[in-house]
Amino acid sequence: MKIFISADIEGTAGVTDWSEANKGDPSYAEFRELMTEELIAACAGVTAAGAQEIWVKDAHQTGRNLILSRLPENVRIVRGWSGHPLTMMQELDDSFDAVLFTGYHAKAGVDGNPLGHTLTGKVQRLRINGELASEFTINAFAAAYFDVPIAFLSGDEGICADARALVPAIETLPVSQGKGPSTVSLTPQRAVAEIRRLTEAALSRDLSICRLSLPPSFELTVEFKS
Repeated sequence: MKIFISADIEGTAGVTDWSEANKGDPSYAEFRELMTEELIAACAGVTAAGAQEIWVKDAHQTGRNLILSRLPENVRIVRGWSGHPLTMMQELDDSFDAVLFTGYHAKAGVDGNPLGHTLTGKVQRLRINGELASEFTINAFAAAYFDVPIAFLSGDEGICADARALVPAIETLPVSQGKGPSTVSLTPQRAVAEIRRLTEAALSRDLSICRLSLPPSFELTVEFKS
């Protein structure tokens, strides 16, 4: 089994302020480590479910956040930004058996995460076929383009609800809930344990139920903050 994981940070357990997600800020080192721990837990779960090969896209900001020395041997890591049209899903193709997402976050235009956004902070709202879209929405359609099942997502409560609405059979783990500029979160230890358990469960079933069909056409509308 060959698995693709797209890893972000704003939906990592405990992340509450932009200083915790921005390289160079004093708080970043701690939350970079927590992002890495959640990704490692996902790798352990999918390996226990039978994955021999795991490709990981470091999908936050610089694309250079995960602590490489901590990653398992069966991981291929995609770092930085090449200008690839799939951006946060770079290197995904139809050879993969499933895709997973860790650290994902609420979309622009809603209050589900103090760090909620869609692709760039300049976007106020992004709509696909009239519906507010998240980074998950865009990346789920990338998986659908290659007919790859969408098996698991961890992140804030809002993005987990959005994921289940788009892919009803997806396994999700809400690790936090936004309350204005604050969060209510699982501890990192609990989040890691649950990610490990649920990723194994997500891949130990018939993955065909996790496929998403592409709509016949797309209309993209972007509303900018200024």
